[in-house]
Amino acid sequence: MGLVLFCNFATVRRVSSENAPTGSTPSPLNSTKFIIETHQLCKDFGPQRALDNVTLQIPPGTIGLLGPNGAGKSTFIKCLLNLENPTHGTAKVLGRSIVSENRASRERVGYSPERDCHIGGLPGCDYVAYCGQLSGMSFRAARQRAHEILDLVGMGQERYRSVDSYSTGMKQRVKLAQALVHDPELVFLDEPTNGLDPLGREHILRLIGSLHRELGTSVVISSHLLRDIERICDRVVIIALGRVIEHESMEALASRHRRIVELAPASETERFAGVLRAAGLAVERLSNGHLRVESGDHSVEGLLRLMAENNLPPAEIVANPNALHELFLKSLADANHGNHP
Repeated sequence: MGLVLFCNFATVRRVSSENAPTGSTPSPLNSTKFIIETHQLCKDFGPQRALDNVTLQIPPGTIGLLGPNGAGKSTFIKCLLNLENPTHGTAKVLGRSIVSENRASRERVGYSPERDCHIGGLPGCDYVAYCGQLSGMSFRAARQRAHEILDLVGMGQERYRSVDSYSTGMKQRVKLAQALVHDPELVFLDEPTNGLDPLGREHILRLIGSLHRELGTSVVISSHLLRDIERICDRVVIIALGRVIEHESMEALASRHRRIVELAPASETERFAGVLRAAGLAVERLSNGHLRVESGDHSVEGLLRLMAENNLPPAEIVANPNALHELFLKSLADANHGNHP
Protein backbone atom coordinates (compact mmCIF):
# COMPACT_ATOMS: atom_id res chain seq x y z
CA MET A 1 0.00 0.00 0.00
CA GLY A 2 2.79 2.43 0.92
CA LEU A 3 4.58 1.95 -2.43
CA VAL A 4 1.34 2.41 -4.35
CA LEU A 5 0.56 5.62 -2.53
CA PHE A 6 4.06 6.93 -3.17
CA CYS A 7 3.83 6.27 -6.90
CA ASN A 8 0.39 7.89 -7.11
CA PHE A 9 1.57 10.92 -5.15
CA ALA A 10 4.49 11.39 -7.53
CA THR A 11 2.15 11.31 -10.51
CA VAL A 12 -0.29 13.73 -8.92
CA ARG A 13 2.41 16.27 -8.17
CA ARG A 14 3.79 16.18 -11.74
CA VAL A 15 0.38 16.56 -13.37
CA SER A 16 -0.73 19.39 -11.10
CA SER A 17 2.42 21.43 -11.68
CA GLU A 18 2.06 21.16 -15.44
CA ASN A 19 -1.68 21.90 -15.46
CA ALA A 20 -2.12 24.58 -12.81
CA PRO A 21 -5.46 26.42 -12.81
CA THR A 22 -5.50 29.08 -15.49
CA GLY A 23 -5.30 32.68 -14.39
CA SER A 24 -3.48 31.87 -11.15
CA THR A 25 0.16 31.69 -10.19
CA PRO A 26 0.76 28.82 -7.79
CA SER A 27 2.75 29.96 -4.79
CA PRO A 28 5.59 27.75 -3.52
CA LEU A 29 4.46 25.08 -1.12
CA ASN A 30 4.91 26.04 2.53
CA SER A 31 5.84 29.57 1.41
CA THR A 32 4.17 31.07 4.49
CA LYS A 33 5.24 30.57 8.06
CA PHE A 34 1.63 30.09 9.13
CA ILE A 35 -1.16 28.56 7.06
CA ILE A 36 -3.80 30.18 9.31
CA GLU A 37 -3.53 33.40 11.32
CA THR A 38 -6.43 34.89 13.26
CA HIS A 39 -6.60 37.81 15.66
CA GLN A 40 -9.60 38.25 17.96
CA LEU A 41 -11.87 36.60 15.40
CA CYS A 42 -15.53 36.75 16.47
CA LYS A 43 -18.75 35.57 14.89
CA ASP A 44 -22.16 36.44 16.29
CA PHE A 45 -25.52 35.02 15.27
CA GLY A 46 -27.85 37.54 16.84
CA PRO A 47 -27.25 37.42 20.59
CA GLN A 48 -25.36 34.11 20.30
CA ARG A 49 -21.55 34.34 20.04
CA ALA A 50 -20.30 31.34 18.06
CA LEU A 51 -16.63 32.43 17.98
CA ASP A 52 -15.18 34.40 20.86
CA ASN A 53 -11.91 36.26 20.20
CA VAL A 54 -10.13 33.37 18.49
CA THR A 55 -6.44 34.20 18.12
CA LEU A 56 -4.27 31.55 16.47
CA GLN A 57 -1.11 31.08 14.43
CA ILE A 58 -1.06 27.61 12.88
CA PRO A 59 2.07 26.38 11.07
CA PRO A 60 1.96 23.95 8.12
CA GLY A 61 1.23 20.32 8.91
CA THR A 62 -1.68 18.04 9.76
CA ILE A 63 -3.90 19.70 12.34
CA GLY A 64 -6.75 18.16 14.29
CA LEU A 65 -9.69 20.43 15.13
CA LEU A 66 -11.60 19.09 18.12
CA GLY A 67 -14.58 20.23 20.16
CA PRO A 68 -18.06 19.15 21.23
CA ASN A 69 -21.13 19.77 19.07
CA GLY A 70 -21.87 23.48 18.95
CA ALA A 71 -18.34 24.43 19.99
CA GLY A 72 -17.75 26.63 16.92
CA LYS A 73 -15.58 24.33 14.78
CA SER A 74 -17.72 24.51 11.64
CA THR A 75 -18.26 28.26 12.06
CA PHE A 76 -14.50 28.73 12.34
CA ILE A 77 -13.89 26.80 9.11
CA LYS A 78 -16.69 28.64 7.28
CA CYS A 79 -15.27 32.02 8.31
CA LEU A 80 -11.85 31.05 6.96
CA LEU A 81 -13.49 29.94 3.68
CA ASN A 82 -15.60 33.11 3.33
CA LEU A 83 -18.79 31.12 3.72
CA GLU A 84 -19.55 33.22 6.80
CA ASN A 85 -18.53 36.83 7.41
CA PRO A 86 -16.75 37.40 10.75
CA THR A 87 -18.38 39.95 13.05
CA HIS A 88 -15.05 41.24 14.35
CA GLY A 89 -11.36 40.48 14.05
CA THR A 90 -9.03 39.52 11.24
CA ALA A 91 -7.86 36.31 9.61
CA LYS A 92 -5.37 35.20 6.98
CA VAL A 93 -5.26 31.91 5.09
CA LEU A 94 -1.94 31.05 3.42
CA GLY A 95 -0.84 34.62 4.09
CA ARG A 96 -3.87 36.22 2.38
CA SER A 97 -6.53 38.26 4.15
CA ILE A 98 -9.95 36.58 4.00
CA VAL A 99 -11.52 40.03 3.59
CA SER A 100 -9.34 42.13 1.27
CA GLU A 101 -7.92 39.14 -0.67
CA ASN A 102 -10.81 36.74 -0.34
CA ARG A 103 -10.51 35.17 -3.79
CA ALA A 104 -6.74 34.76 -3.51
CA SER A 105 -7.13 33.24 -0.04
CA ARG A 106 -9.44 30.53 -1.43
CA GLU A 107 -7.89 29.53 -4.74
CA ARG A 108 -5.22 27.33 -3.11
CA VAL A 109 -7.62 25.81 -0.57
CA GLY A 110 -9.75 22.65 -0.75
CA TYR A 111 -12.80 21.79 1.34
CA SER A 112 -14.64 18.55 2.03
CA PRO A 113 -17.78 19.36 4.05
CA GLU A 114 -19.47 16.94 6.41
CA ARG A 115 -22.73 17.02 4.46
CA ASP A 116 -23.01 15.75 0.89
CA CYS A 117 -22.15 18.37 -1.70
CA HIS A 118 -22.46 16.48 -4.99
CA ILE A 119 -24.45 17.56 -8.06
CA GLY A 120 -27.32 15.17 -8.72
CA GLY A 121 -27.14 13.10 -11.90
CA LEU A 122 -23.40 13.52 -12.52
CA PRO A 123 -21.07 10.51 -12.55
CA GLY A 124 -18.31 10.74 -9.95
CA CYS A 125 -15.56 11.39 -12.49
CA ASP A 126 -17.56 14.17 -14.17
CA TYR A 127 -18.33 15.78 -10.83
CA VAL A 128 -14.68 15.84 -9.72
CA ALA A 129 -13.56 17.12 -13.14
CA TYR A 130 -16.21 19.86 -13.00
CA CYS A 131 -14.86 20.93 -9.59
CA GLY A 132 -11.41 21.15 -11.17
CA GLN A 133 -12.77 23.38 -13.94
CA LEU A 134 -14.46 25.61 -11.36
CA SER A 135 -11.00 26.07 -9.84
CA GLY A 136 -9.66 27.31 -13.20
CA MET A 137 -8.30 24.13 -14.78
CA SER A 138 -8.84 23.42 -18.47
CA PHE A 139 -11.33 20.69 -19.39
CA ARG A 140 -8.60 18.30 -20.51
CA ALA A 141 -6.39 18.88 -17.46
CA ALA A 142 -9.34 18.57 -15.10
CA ARG A 143 -10.43 15.25 -16.62
CA GLN A 144 -6.93 13.81 -16.36
CA ARG A 145 -6.46 15.09 -12.85
CA ALA A 146 -9.89 13.81 -11.73
CA HIS A 147 -9.09 10.23 -12.73
CA GLU A 148 -5.72 10.30 -10.96
CA ILE A 149 -7.22 11.70 -7.76
CA LEU A 150 -10.05 9.15 -7.87
CA ASP A 151 -7.40 6.43 -8.16
CA LEU A 152 -5.65 7.95 -5.17
CA VAL A 153 -8.75 7.84 -2.95
CA GLY A 154 -9.53 4.26 -3.98
CA MET A 155 -12.42 4.74 -6.43
CA GLY A 156 -12.62 2.07 -9.13
CA GLN A 157 -15.29 1.65 -11.80
CA GLU A 158 -17.81 3.29 -9.45
CA ARG A 159 -16.55 6.62 -10.76
CA TYR A 160 -18.68 6.13 -13.89
CA ARG A 161 -21.90 5.76 -11.88
CA SER A 162 -24.08 8.64 -10.76
CA VAL A 163 -23.01 10.02 -7.39
CA ASP A 164 -26.65 9.72 -6.27
CA SER A 165 -26.27 5.93 -6.27
CA TYR A 166 -23.15 5.91 -4.07
CA SER A 167 -22.93 4.46 -0.60
CA THR A 168 -21.96 6.80 2.25
CA GLY A 169 -18.38 5.57 2.06
CA MET A 170 -18.09 6.23 -1.67
CA LYS A 171 -19.54 9.70 -1.22
CA GLN A 172 -16.84 10.39 1.36
CA ARG A 173 -14.18 9.34 -1.15
CA VAL A 174 -15.56 11.53 -3.92
CA LYS A 175 -15.81 14.50 -1.54
CA LEU A 176 -12.14 14.06 -0.68
CA ALA A 177 -11.30 13.83 -4.40
CA GLN A 178 -13.07 17.11 -5.24
CA ALA A 179 -11.20 18.81 -2.36
CA LEU A 180 -7.84 17.69 -3.79
CA VAL A 181 -8.44 17.92 -7.53
CA HIS A 182 -6.93 21.42 -7.99
CA ASP A 183 -3.76 20.65 -6.01
CA PRO A 184 -4.43 22.87 -2.98
CA GLU A 185 -1.82 23.88 -0.42
CA LEU A 186 -4.39 23.53 2.37
CA VAL A 187 -7.48 21.34 2.72
CA PHE A 188 -10.23 21.45 5.32
CA LEU A 189 -11.80 18.04 5.95
CA ASP A 190 -14.96 17.84 8.05
CA GLU A 191 -15.54 14.31 9.44
CA PRO A 192 -13.87 12.63 6.42
CA THR A 193 -14.14 9.04 7.71
CA ASN A 194 -17.87 9.04 8.54
CA GLY A 195 -19.61 6.03 7.02
CA LEU A 196 -16.46 4.22 5.90
CA ASP A 197 -15.99 0.52 6.54
CA PRO A 198 -12.82 -0.45 8.48
CA LEU A 199 -10.76 -1.14 5.34
CA GLY A 200 -11.87 2.08 3.63
CA ARG A 201 -11.26 4.09 6.80
CA GLU A 202 -7.74 2.70 7.07
CA HIS A 203 -7.00 3.64 3.45
CA ILE A 204 -8.35 7.18 3.80
CA LEU A 205 -6.52 7.77 7.10
CA ARG A 206 -3.24 6.67 5.55
CA LEU A 207 -3.88 8.95 2.60
CA ILE A 208 -4.74 11.98 4.76
CA GLY A 209 -1.76 11.33 7.01
CA SER A 210 0.52 11.32 3.95
CA LEU A 211 -0.74 14.50 2.28
CA HIS A 212 1.64 16.88 4.04
CA ARG A 213 4.55 14.48 4.06
CA GLU A 214 4.29 13.51 0.38
CA LEU A 215 2.67 16.54 -1.31
CA GLY A 216 3.31 19.38 1.14
CA THR A 217 -0.47 19.84 1.44
CA SER A 218 -1.45 20.95 4.93
CA VAL A 219 -4.63 19.48 6.39
CA VAL A 220 -7.11 20.74 8.97
CA ILE A 221 -9.27 17.78 9.93
CA SER A 222 -12.37 18.20 12.08
CA SER A 223 -13.40 14.90 13.63
CA HIS A 224 -15.10 13.48 16.71
CA LEU A 225 -12.89 10.35 16.46
CA LEU A 226 -10.04 11.24 18.78
CA ARG A 227 -8.06 8.10 17.94
CA ASP A 228 -7.93 9.20 14.29
CA ILE A 229 -6.68 12.66 15.28
CA GLU A 230 -4.06 11.23 17.61
CA ARG A 231 -2.87 8.84 14.94
CA ILE A 232 -2.40 11.16 11.96
CA CYS A 233 -2.10 14.72 13.32
CA ASP A 234 1.02 16.49 14.53
CA ARG A 235 -0.92 19.38 16.12
CA VAL A 236 -4.30 19.81 17.77
CA VAL A 237 -6.67 22.73 18.32
CA ILE A 238 -9.49 22.24 20.83
CA ILE A 239 -12.42 24.66 20.69
CA ALA A 240 -15.19 24.91 23.30
CA LEU A 241 -17.83 27.58 23.82
CA GLY A 242 -16.42 29.42 20.81
CA ARG A 243 -12.99 29.78 22.43
CA VAL A 244 -9.65 28.10 21.79
CA ILE A 245 -8.79 26.19 24.95
CA GLU A 246 -5.83 24.18 23.64
CA HIS A 247 -3.47 24.71 20.72
CA GLU A 248 -0.23 22.82 20.75
CA SER A 249 1.78 20.15 19.00
CA MET A 250 0.89 16.61 20.02
CA GLU A 251 4.42 16.14 21.35
CA ALA A 252 4.29 19.28 23.49
CA LEU A 253 0.84 18.39 24.85
CA ALA A 254 2.07 14.97 25.89
CA SER A 255 5.02 16.46 27.79
CA ARG A 256 3.05 19.34 29.34
CA HIS A 257 0.26 17.25 30.83
CA ARG A 258 0.66 14.60 33.47
CA ARG A 259 2.06 11.37 32.13
CA ILE A 260 -0.30 8.40 32.32
CA VAL A 261 0.95 4.92 31.52
CA GLU A 262 -0.17 1.34 31.98
CA LEU A 263 2.17 -1.15 33.64
CA ALA A 264 1.84 -4.90 33.10
CA PRO A 265 3.96 -6.53 35.86
CA ALA A 266 5.20 -10.06 35.24
CA SER A 267 4.35 -10.88 38.88
CA GLU A 268 3.91 -9.37 42.38
CA THR A 269 1.35 -6.88 41.15
CA GLU A 270 0.24 -5.85 44.65
CA ARG A 271 3.80 -5.18 45.85
CA PHE A 272 4.36 -3.29 42.59
CA ALA A 273 1.36 -1.07 43.32
CA GLY A 274 2.48 -0.50 46.90
CA VAL A 275 5.95 0.68 45.89
CA LEU A 276 4.50 3.08 43.33
CA ARG A 277 2.02 4.53 45.82
CA ALA A 278 4.80 4.94 48.39
CA ALA A 279 6.65 7.01 45.79
CA GLY A 280 3.67 9.37 45.60
CA LEU A 281 2.18 8.07 42.35
CA ALA A 282 -1.56 7.58 41.75
CA VAL A 283 -2.17 3.90 40.94
CA GLU A 284 -5.37 2.18 39.79
CA ARG A 285 -5.79 -1.57 39.29
CA LEU A 286 -7.47 -2.26 35.92
CA SER A 287 -9.73 -5.19 35.03
CA ASN A 288 -7.08 -6.59 32.68
CA GLY A 289 -4.59 -6.87 35.56
CA HIS A 290 -2.57 -3.85 34.48
CA LEU A 291 -1.78 -0.89 36.71
CA ARG A 292 -2.82 2.56 35.51
CA VAL A 293 -0.20 4.99 36.80
CA GLU A 294 -0.26 8.78 36.84
CA SER A 295 3.47 9.22 36.80
CA GLY A 296 3.50 13.00 37.24
CA ASP A 297 7.01 14.31 36.63
CA HIS A 298 8.48 10.80 36.48
CA SER A 299 9.82 9.84 33.07
CA VAL A 300 9.78 6.25 31.85
CA GLU A 301 13.45 6.10 32.83
CA GLY A 302 12.46 7.27 36.32
CA LEU A 303 9.91 4.47 36.62
CA LEU A 304 12.50 1.91 35.53
CA ARG A 305 14.93 3.26 38.11
CA LEU A 306 12.25 3.02 40.81
CA MET A 307 11.59 -0.59 39.82
CA ALA A 308 15.29 -1.47 39.97
CA GLU A 309 15.83 0.22 43.35
CA ASN A 310 12.99 -1.82 44.86
CA ASN A 311 13.86 -5.13 43.22
CA LEU A 312 10.54 -5.23 41.41
CA PRO A 313 9.97 -7.85 38.69
CA PRO A 314 10.01 -6.82 35.02
CA ALA A 315 6.95 -5.01 33.68
CA GLU A 316 5.79 -3.86 30.29
CA ILE A 317 5.22 -0.08 30.17
CA VAL A 318 2.50 0.93 27.72
CA ALA A 319 1.70 4.52 26.73
CA ASN A 320 -1.80 5.53 27.74
CA PRO A 321 -4.07 4.70 24.76
CA ASN A 322 -6.62 7.30 25.92
CA ALA A 323 -4.24 10.23 26.47
CA LEU A 324 -5.88 12.59 23.99
CA HIS A 325 -9.35 11.59 25.15
CA GLU A 326 -8.48 12.39 28.76
CA LEU A 327 -6.84 15.68 27.76
CA PHE A 328 -9.95 16.56 25.73
CA LEU A 329 -12.29 15.90 28.65
CA LYS A 330 -10.05 17.82 31.07
CA SER A 331 -9.86 20.79 28.70
CA LEU A 332 -13.65 20.88 28.33
CA ALA A 333 -14.12 20.68 32.09
CA ASP A 334 -11.68 23.56 32.59
CA ALA A 335 -13.48 25.62 29.93
CA ASN A 336 -16.86 25.03 31.53
CA HIS A 337 -15.45 26.23 34.86
CA GLY A 338 -13.84 29.28 33.29
CA ASN A 339 -10.25 27.95 33.57
CA HIS A 340 -9.35 28.53 29.92
CA PRO A 341 -6.34 30.46 28.56
